[in-house]
Amino acid sequence: MRFHKIINDPVYGFITIDDELINDIIAHPFYQRLRRIHQMAMAHLVYPGAVHTRLHHSLGAYHLMRCALSELRGKGVDITTEEQQAAKIAILLHDIGHGPFSHALEHVMAEGMDE
Repeated sequence: MRFHKIINDPVYGFITIDDELINDIIAHPFYQRLRRIHQMAMAHLVYPGAVHTRLHHSLGAYHLMRCALSELRGKGVDITTEEQQAAKIAILLHDIGHGPFSHALEHVMAEGMDE
């Protein structure tokens, strides 16, 4: 039986998860910590509606990657199953290393580092 899960997203509606490995990544505690990190740092203090998290953002990015891959396949671009899975995992994990206030503190963290 093929794996299938639906996530209800406030922006994109229903996001389909059809890969058990991807579901396992989303369910992992390291990924779930993104629920506690605001996407827009402290903007919610000025804009009360700006409360979405890095988890919301990453799931939306995953959905858009699925759409992009589908579009490429529809145009005849040859993408292997492994390449598709790798692209979806990469986009899903692109924010995994961010901590709280990450972009707001980048200039502080980068002081003294050669660019």
